[in-house]
Amino acid sequence: MNRVTEKPYPGLYVHIPFCKTRCPYCSFYSTTDLAQIDPFLHALSLEAASYRGLFPMFDTLYIGGGTPSVLNENQFETLFHLLRDCFPLTPHAEITVEVNPADLSAPMFSLLRSCGVNRLNIGVQSFHDDTLAFLGRRHRAGEAKEAFSSAYGAGFRDLGLDLLYGVPGQTTAAWMEDLGEATKQPVNHLSCYELTIEGGTPLDGRFRKGGFNLPDEGLQLEFFLDTSQFLAAAGFIHYEVSNFAKGAAALARHNRKYWRHIPYLGLGPAAHSFDGKRRRHNHGSLDAYLADLNDGKKPVAEEERLTREQRRLEVLFLGFRTAEGIDVGAFDKRFETDLLAEKALILAGLKQEGLITIENGFIRPTLRGMAIADQLALI
Repeated sequence: MNRVTEKPYPGLYVHIPFCKTRCPYCSFYSTTDLAQIDPFLHALSLEAASYRGLFPMFDTLYIGGGTPSVLNENQFETLFHLLRDCFPLTPHAEITVEVNPADLSAPMFSLLRSCGVNRLNIGVQSFHDDTLAFLGRRHRAGEAKEAFSSAYGAGFRDLGLDLLYGVPGQTTAAWMEDLGEATKQPVNHLSCYELTIEGGTPLDGRFRKGGFNLPDEGLQLEFFLDTSQFLAAAGFIHYEVSNFAKGAAALARHNRKYWRHIPYLGLGPAAHSFDGKRRRHNHGSLDAYLADLNDGKKPVAEEERLTREQRRLEVLFLGFRTAEGIDVGAFDKRFETDLLAEKALILAGLKQEGLITIENGFIRPTLRGMAIADQLALI
């Protein structure tokens, strides 16, 4: 994979903590109390103002959730006005909004385009209605297909979709059908995630009561390898464990900042920020978030200054998740080390096992290595 040169501008993330209904598998913070949207936007304006001037410029803005598409026209306009008032964006910034297929309409597309949105990430999860029902999604497969057609017709050319595999009862054949349907849509980005059971979610409760079984490790690996092979044949680059792009121009610029350890600012309840050496996250509670900001305080729940070893481990952990891998020269310069010499025996073993390659100044995971990226980071 060719290296992509880009200025290390930070990214801006905004968490919209509202959903019409809660999906039983989701562990991201959200509330179904939509009456709190306007108070939230007021508090968000205060938080944004408190960080004005922290970074000179941003080249990506990602609005996630939750379900950002539950906002109405006036609320979206308010959101973008307050963000642009506080944070300068480069002329060709990537501006992404996560949306639910059930919320999309011609007026919504027109509104988003007028706000400068140039990339949509549509939460499909499956093109099988029975799987969508198990996942508690409020749209059906037909609505998802209509959403892509309408979005493309409205002028959006950077379209991504999320899919889930490893869902109880899902066969590899059914998953291939999902991928086949996905590649028929006018999309240039796919995020394919393995369903994980997060503690404290309703799905976790069902699982603990023996309500269903999950795929074993062998089947999980089969899903992963088959996904990569299928999408490669369809012209997609497998550039991160769960992410595929139809050409280098379609890579998700905002998410690549996380994997490249580039700073980002997060706003909203439960949002995380990273300045290169420190991490912090906001309260995972809308009430606590509103209370702090209305009292003139930043809604930070915890802040941590990372040690050299923590930063080093993060760079390895994130890098091994990507096809680009670890830039050895940059790593050595940043951490004043000689990675190839220091880890020569371990790296030789991983290379012999077919889990990594070492060439042109990069340590890159193979496809099987990417499947166990978390373990590779422990070299």
